Amino acid sequence: MNMKNCARCGKLFTHIAGPPLCVKCREEDEKDFKKVKEYLYEHRGATVTEVATDLDIPVARLKRFIKEGRLEVIEDSNLLIQCERCGISIKSGRYCDRCTIELTKELKKAANESVNISKQILDRSERDEKMRYLHKSKIKLED
Repeated sequence: MNMKNCARCGKLFTHIAGPPLCVKCREEDEKDFKKVKEYLYEHRGATVTEVATDLDIPVARLKRFIKEGRLEVIEDSNLLIQCERCGISIKSGRYCDRCTIELTKELKKAANESVNISKQILDRSERDEKMRYLHKSKIKLED
């Protein structure tokens, strides 16, 4: 079990996946997301500041929704989030398209290398486990 403190309230909880939030704070997060979604549907093109002010939701939480890919920045928005790898401006997520492709290639390469190393280890262990016979001259016979 992975025990963590909730990033918002500090309560100890069992963390499985996603943001480090306890059940209560995660539910609160979902309510906030629904509010934001409804607000943006009614106020297309609203800025992050407008959404944060009108709904009393922290800007950091709105940015997290964008990084998680749950919200997307429109073309002429003043909100800029940066790719965590190269720093260019992106609309949503954590990485730009170029970095996503490069990271995927790097992960595939690392996975292939890992498979190759595993095969080498298995081949070596199979070789080492083969039965061998000693030459007669090297065997000492006891009387």
